[in-house]
Amino acid sequence: MAVDQKNKPNPNPEAEERGNNNNKLPNFLLSVRLKYVKLGYHYLISNALYLLLVPILIISSAHLSTLSVQDIVQLWNQLRYNLVTVTVCSSLMVFLGTLYFMSRPRKVYLVDFACYKPEPERQCTREIFMERSEQIGCFSEENLAFQKKILERSGLGQHTYFPEAVLRVPPNPCMAEARNEAEMVMFGAIDELLSKTGVKAKDIGILVVNCSLFCPTPSLSAMIVNHYKLRGNITSYNLGGMGCSAGLISIDLAKQLLQVHPNSYALVVSMENITLNWYFGNDRSMLVSNCLFRMGGAAILLSNRSSDRRRSKYQLIHTVRTHKGADDKCYNCVFQREDDTKRVGVSLSKDLMAVAGEALKTNITTLGPIVLPMSEQLLFFATLVAKKVFKMKIKPYIPDFKLAFEHFCIHAGGRAVLDELEKNLELSEWHMEPSRMTLYRFGNTSSSSLWYELAYSEAKGRMRKGDRTWQIAFGSGFKCNSAVWQALRTINPAKEKNPWIDEIHEFPVHVPRVAAVDLKAF
Repeated sequence: MAVDQKNKPNPNPEAEERGNNNNKLPNFLLSVRLKYVKLGYHYLISNALYLLLVPILIISSAHLSTLSVQDIVQLWNQLRYNLVTVTVCSSLMVFLGTLYFMSRPRKVYLVDFACYKPEPERQCTREIFMERSEQIGCFSEENLAFQKKILERSGLGQHTYFPEAVLRVPPNPCMAEARNEAEMVMFGAIDELLSKTGVKAKDIGILVVNCSLFCPTPSLSAMIVNHYKLRGNITSYNLGGMGCSAGLISIDLAKQLLQVHPNSYALVVSMENITLNWYFGNDRSMLVSNCLFRMGGAAILLSNRSSDRRRSKYQLIHTVRTHKGADDKCYNCVFQREDDTKRVGVSLSKDLMAVAGEALKTNITTLGPIVLPMSEQLLFFATLVAKKVFKMKIKPYIPDFKLAFEHFCIHAGGRAVLDELEKNLELSEWHMEPSRMTLYRFGNTSSSSLWYELAYSEAKGRMRKGDRTWQIAFGSGFKCNSAVWQALRTINPAKEKNPWIDEIHEFPVHVPRVAAVDLKAF
C-alpha cells in the first residue's frame, strides 16, 4: 500500500514543494503568478511613451526630406492664406515636442563607486572569532558549538573584518565606538570616491545614506554633511531599519530625486554597523547574525548631467522594488527584538528561505517583461496561456536570464541562498563567482555587498562596453529589489583602485559545498 501511495501522482505539486523544506527557495518552475507578469508589462508601458513618439518624429522627418524646393514653395503659398491650418499645425508640433521631452526620463549615470577595505588589524579568522566568543563567557557550550558549525558552513573565509570594539578583550560595544566605526567606513569610502572622480564635495546636491541597525542623532547623513562641509541646500535622507536591500532602495530614491533636480550629483552611502549589534545571548535564532555579518561599506556617485556620460562607468536602466510586508509571516521573518534575558538581537525565522524565495519570484517575474528579449517573452507567454487559459498540465517556461544579462550581483547574504539561486536560475559557477568570492573574502556586509561584487567583476577585467549587470538584494520587511546597469565603457582593471586589485590573482578560491545548517534547529 505504501508503494502505491508513493507512486501515486501528486495533484498539488506546489503544496508538496512548499512542504518539502523551508530551507530551500521554492522552485520557480512550479508557479508563476499572472498579476506580477502584468505588473512587469505595466512598468514597460508606463516608461515607453517617448518610444512611441520617436517613430512618429522619424516618419515625419523622412517625409519632409523627400520634398523638393517647389513643393515647399507651393506649401508655403497655401499656408500663407490659411491661418487656421498654420496655427493648428504649429501648435500640434509644439505639443508633440513638449510631450516627448517632458515624458522622457532623465538618464542617470554611475560616475564611479568605492568600497571600503578595513585595515589588516581588523581581520578576524574563524579561530579568533571562536576565541573571542569563548572569552566573553556569556555563551553556553552548546551554542559555542552551534556558532562553530555556522562558521564552517557559512561560506565565509579567514580574512573578513570586525570593528575594534568587538575584537577587543573584553568587547566594548558603546555609542562612541559605534560612531567611530561609522566614521571609519563612511569617510573611508567617500574619500576614495571623491579622489577617483575629482568631484568636489560642494558639488553634491543629493545625499542618501542607509544603515539598518544604527540610527544615531544627529543622523549619519548629518555626520557626512558636517565632516565634508556640504552645502546648506543639500537634499539629504537617512534610511534606517530597511535591511540588506536598502542599498538598492537608496539607488532608486536617488534616481527619483535626479528626475526633478537637473544637473545634479547624488551621493549614495550604504553600510551596516556591527559594534552596537553584537548579540550576547543564547537564542540561536539571533546567533546566526553574529556569524555572518561583517564590517564594510560603499559610496556611489550618480549624475544626471549629460556631460558626465563620457567619463561615467554605467547607466542605470531599471529599478524594480518588491515589498511583502503586508504578509505577517514575511514581516516577522527578520525581526529585531529582545530575548528572554532582555538582550537585543536580530532574530531569523525558520521560514526565512521560503519568504525570500517568494519575494525573489515576485521580483523576477515583474522584471522579466522589461529586460528579456522578445523570443524569450513569447515562449514564456505561450506556456503561461496554455497553463492558465487552456488548463494544460505543463510547467511554465522559465526564461533564460543569461540572455538579458552578462553579469549577476546577488546579495551575499549566505551560502545557502546563493546555492538555491544558482540552481533555480540555472546560472553557471562563473556567473556566481562574484557573489561567492565576496561572501568568502568580506562576509555579509549587508547593503554594500553588491558593490564589492561589482568591484570583483571589474578587477577580473570582465566588464565590457554594453554589458548589462543585474543587482538583486533582499532584506527585512520583507523586501526584494533589483537594479539593472549597462556599462558605458570597457573597464580596465589596471587603471582601477578597488578592494580586490591587490589580491585578485588569488581568486577564485575553492569553497567546499557542505550542507547548510537547518534553520528549524532554532
